[in-house]
Amino acid sequence: MPALTPRSAPKWLTDPAVNALSRLGVTPNMLTLAGFGGNAGAAVLAADGRFLAAGIVMLAFSALDFLDGSLARATGRATPFGSVFDATMDRLSEAAVLFGLLWFFSDRGAREEELLIFAAVVASIMVSYLRARAEVIGLKLREGLFTRTERVLLLGGGLILQDVIDENVLTPVLWALALIAGFTALQRLAMVWLRTRDMSDST
Repeated sequence: MPALTPRSAPKWLTDPAVNALSRLGVTPNMLTLAGFGGNAGAAVLAADGRFLAAGIVMLAFSALDFLDGSLARATGRATPFGSVFDATMDRLSEAAVLFGLLWFFSDRGAREEELLIFAAVVASIMVSYLRARAEVIGLKLREGLFTRTERVLLLGGGLILQDVIDENVLTPVLWALALIAGFTALQRLAMVWLRTRDMSDST
């Protein structure tokens, strides 16, 4: 089952920004760090209950993830370390915003939301971990219903809607995040099992 959104932005959208960043001397690792810094800021806003600002900042700085890889390829700066660094900061960025929400809910005795945040963090990390482990054994594993792009859009959109419609949107968003990310982890595990079984059968 393919992901719900494309894995990369179209070149007509990214090329102008990449060219401008390259002329300014911005490096891919700078973009990666900026993305993490922005998400850390979104986490602080979420912890303070300023959900509209948190959602906007999260979506804006997470969008840099579409640019750092393109910038690395365009400037000839794509390196194995850069790939690992980018993936690490992506995981920390996602966890940071969820930690901000955990901070917010922990002051209010919201046990359900606290447990959902824990489940969402574990499920999200497992989705990425399964891809990384699959690549270790030589399998490309980019498929999955709910990968990072979908998770960012869901959480960022949920934060914005929480303020805009003034209703409890975050609890169902956290349920969806935990359950669908968990399903995606199981989906990827099943894909690895099927592909490694085929590899074994062909030997």
